[in-house]
Amino acid sequence: MMNQAKSPKEIVKDLDEYIIGQHQAKKSVAVALRNRYRRLQLDEQMQHDVTPKNILMIGPTGVGKTEIARRLAKIVSAPFVKVEATKFTEVGYVGRDVESMVRDLVEHAIQLVKKEQYDSVYAQASKKANRRLVKALVPGIKKEQKQASTNPYEQMMSMFNATQQTEEPKEELTDEIRSNRQAIFEQLERGVLDDREVTIKIEEPKVQAPAMNNGLEQMGIDLNETLGALKPSKKIERTLSVKEARELLIQEESAKLVNDADIHSAAIKLAQSSGIIFIDEIDKITSKSQSNSGEVSREGVQRDILPIVEGSQVNTKYGVINTDHILFVASGAFHLSKPSDLIPELQGRFPIRVELDDLTTEDFVKILTEPNNALIKQYVALLATEDVSVTFTMEAIERIAHIAYQVNQETDNIGARRLHTILEKLLEDLLFEASDMQMAEITITEAYVNEKLNDIAQDEDLSRYIL
Repeated sequence: MMNQAKSPKEIVKDLDEYIIGQHQAKKSVAVALRNRYRRLQLDEQMQHDVTPKNILMIGPTGVGKTEIARRLAKIVSAPFVKVEATKFTEVGYVGRDVESMVRDLVEHAIQLVKKEQYDSVYAQASKKANRRLVKALVPGIKKEQKQASTNPYEQMMSMFNATQQTEEPKEELTDEIRSNRQAIFEQLERGVLDDREVTIKIEEPKVQAPAMNNGLEQMGIDLNETLGALKPSKKIERTLSVKEARELLIQEESAKLVNDADIHSAAIKLAQSSGIIFIDEIDKITSKSQSNSGEVSREGVQRDILPIVEGSQVNTKYGVINTDHILFVASGAFHLSKPSDLIPELQGRFPIRVELDDLTTEDFVKILTEPNNALIKQYVALLATEDVSVTFTMEAIERIAHIAYQVNQETDNIGARRLHTILEKLLEDLLFEASDMQMAEITITEAYVNEKLNDIAQDEDLSRYIL
């Protein structure tokens, strides 16, 4: 399932498409990822002994810490979760327990494995879905129902059987109906009926209620699912386009063609061997970060995280998962504290330390223009939907980058996120008027940037609140 055979250089190259700079951080995570592939080539005994080298990223907000970890997981299709260390509470307090991060990772692994297995049966499920659509588009002649019994016991059994009924009621087919169905089936296969409306019966989707009992969550028990299993499945009617209906029916048919137990087993193995957990704001749970004695013990949260990072078994509703070979990437700004303020045992579990650089004006210019998801490209594409063609001169881009750097230096340093607020303010009037402009061509020049932003950027109080 996973393409982990990429070399560290190839991984860094992939990361370069989305993240500017931070070469040392990219290099460290690329090596950590390649080492996982190397571990899987060893004999079984050695595999068990080689544990992942967890990474601690240190740097201000907005310089790419989270994005590096998230993109890394996408490159190899690995299960990935991002959690905030401050959301957890020490055992004994009301709140999320630290093991929930592992359960979230398994949930993501379930989605990845399910998608892979659904893709493998797509052709078969698609044919079954089209057959169901044919029946909905060209209904047969329903057979008359038997007269209802007056016997109370038989009535009760009839109601029970109706709730358990999964097959469609029987129908009579004439030669004309068969001929019409064949013609419609061929048209469905060619996709010529995609815009036509159809009414179909599908299973009522399960609504996930919020967790009601933290104690049950800690044991890996989902009360909502347990209660849901006691209720019979219910069919609902929906009127949709054929294209939308087909996708829903394909999902239903795919679910019948795959084995849930196989999905759960594969997902547990995938999460164990390839999962990545990103723990953000780990600096906020050091003792130095405590502002008053009334807070939940931050050191207690560290001690609860420790066994998971060291390697332990966690109960989930899909089975027990071992955390020995999950890769943990922690990050924090460490403005008010230092990595050495973490408890020694936890420090030792993050042997790779990477300090990310503050972003320079040149970095901001590259962030605005180079990545596949560059902000300038996003705004140009958004305005193009209104038939408004926007171009930015290089001088304008350099001026925007300079203002972002300047405001970061004079107020709080929020890294590349400053570009979002500056561009939104710069283009506010244009975004407001665009829908009334017909086939307009706009050039954003340095003079335009100065006109819109200079006064705000030079007034520290204004820039603090607006930019």
